Amino acid sequence: MVKIYAVVLVLGVVGLVGWILFRSLADALSRPGIDPELRLGLRGRRVVAGAVGFGMAGMSAEFSPRDFTWPVALGAAVLGCLLAVWWAGRFVPEE
Repeated sequence: MVKIYAVVLVLGVVGLVGWILFRSLADALSRPGIDPELRLGLRGRRVVAGAVGFGMAGMSAEFSPRDFTWPVALGAAVLGCLLAVWWAGRFVPEE
């Protein structure tokens, strides 16, 4: 399961960095066509946040000194994903 958490975390972080870069580039160049906030919206933001939350929580549970079993680590990963999805939807930029 560690490999799955690692891959999802890398994809989420790449998505997050790309989101930040393209959002700032669209703002600097006044090109709303490349703004992921407008193109992908809240659903895209939640997908990226969910990937980061799943990967971070899963890796944290797997490498915890408490030595959790894999179902407990998977539950922690899913909980981390749900919390990240909720957090990303909670703070929506004002129009």
